[in-house]
Amino acid sequence: MRTGRSREGGPPRRHVLLLNASYEPLTTVPLRRAVLLVLREKADVVHGDSAGTVLKSASAALSVPSVIRLRRYVRIPYHRRVPLSRAALMRRDSQRCAYCGKRAETIDHVIPRSRGGTHAWENVVASCKPCNHRKADRLLDELGWELTVTPTVPSGPHWRLINSDHHGDPQWAPYVSRSVL
Repeated sequence: MRTGRSREGGPPRRHVLLLNASYEPLTTVPLRRAVLLVLREKADVVHGDSAGTVLKSASAALSVPSVIRLRRYVRIPYHRRVPLSRAALMRRDSQRCAYCGKRAETIDHVIPRSRGGTHAWENVVASCKPCNHRKADRLLDELGWELTVTPTVPSGPHWRLINSDHHGDPQWAPYVSRSVL
């Protein structure tokens, strides 16, 4: 399991919100990548770190960014589906089991893959371990169970901001269309 800490076991990795030239959120990038974009003059700092942290070198000083904006517009095709990941699924289902409503720890295929079910948003839900174990490879009708939520494909540009390695910065709120932080 990833803990959000660096490979060396140091402090957690910092992430920076990356905006397009039109101020729409694109994604989050590691602090190192954000600093490189600013130093190479491909992006501008929109908001600095709330603590006022400064990165210093022998010849320059740069405030640690929290939000950066690209200088040139990047066209992003929005017609693609949001990629299915464990972190995104847990976010969609609010960390709750789709069968009993308790805290979810695993994911489950509503129609088991062994019975022809697909690994797609419409067939995958968050589940607690006891429900996942009890359901096993059976169908809901066989157990007499019902889903508490209908599994759907999430939509909107804010789903690109889901990243299990960080927690959102409050300074991002004006740029994110719906709070996922």
